[in-house]
Amino acid sequence: MILMGCETAPKPLEEYTLARAAIEAARAVQAPRHSPGFWHQADEAYRQGRLSFKDRDYSRARDEFVRARQAAEKAENSARLIRQKTGDVL
Repeated sequence: MILMGCETAPKPLEEYTLARAAIEAARAVQAPRHSPGFWHQADEAYRQGRLSFKDRDYSRARDEFVRARQAAEKAENSARLIRQKTGDVL
């Protein structure tokens, strides 16, 4: 009798790290205030990614962290642009 092990996805440590860095960068330029739509998307995806990571659902966690990073980068860029247009010092 041959037992086949269930192969799980590897831990998405790089995606987790990149998402966290993008969230921190967006927060540093006040993205929650200046770009709330993208910020909410980033924050929610990051939260879901962390929950999936904790539950060892690494495939879903990877997807959520990628989504969080992308939304956080958009939030950061949008906030920087808005702050520049309004004369708010970065």
